[in-house]
Amino acid sequence: MTDFFTTGPFVPVYLALLLVVFCRAQATYWLGYYVATKLKTNVPDDGWRRRFYDWSEQDSVKNGVATLHRRGWIVIPLSFLTVGFQSIIQFAAGLITFPPPRYTAAMLPGCFAWALIYSTIGFSVWGAIIAAFAGSPYGIILIAVLVLVLVLLARWRRKAKERLVHD
Repeated sequence: MTDFFTTGPFVPVYLALLLVVFCRAQATYWLGYYVATKLKTNVPDDGWRRRFYDWSEQDSVKNGVATLHRRGWIVIPLSFLTVGFQSIIQFAAGLITFPPPRYTAAMLPGCFAWALIYSTIGFSVWGAIIAAFAGSPYGIILIAVLVLVLVLLARWRRKAKERLVHD
């Protein structure tokens, strides 16, 4: 499957990536919309609905909501040019119950840009970076250290949040 995205013909790769990003953005938006319209008034005790509700209460999502309120709809297509912030903005758009037709119109330019980037240079750049690092023993060590640091940082953040909740 990854060979298709890295070496396939441009138009089918572009269209496939466009479909993927469109569906992913819509799903993320509708999860946020569901949380805002169903779970905010009836907070679940546990399960997958509780996990989405808890995610809607995180600082990163609240910052995404604040950014949408502050900057407006333009943030939606621009978020597709970022890594990590994209999902937060799509979820936040659902949380503020941004009207679905306007959301779709706002996200489409971002989807087109995202698919263009990843169908041209996106996967090639990632592949080149991995190949460059994995080609040397120092690169492999660097990748392992980076992964370890990210895992430790994530665990440290989770424990710090737990300490804040319990204090």
